[in-house]
Amino acid sequence: MQTTLTSKGQMTLPSAARARLGLEAGDRLLVTVLDDDTIILKRPPSTPAKKLRGLLPQPTRARSVEEMDAGIADHLRDKHRTGLKK
Repeated sequence: MQTTLTSKGQMTLPSAARARLGLEAGDRLLVTVLDDDTIILKRPPSTPAKKLRGLLPQPTRARSVEEMDAGIADHLRDKHRTGLKK
């Protein structure tokens, strides 16, 4: 596989390489340059957000903004009450 460097220092990773690694637009890569001028591109370890995907159950129904605000207010009220008792 071969690619070309643009005047802005950008290159396109060939589609075969992207497909093999399962890369999508916006994915990040770690770049390592070895002493012999070899360049290594690696996927960084999974981000915490990707590890959390699917951890919580899907809500049974959509919540209104008012319901979300009330839930946050209740949580903060409980948190501050608990904090004052300590």
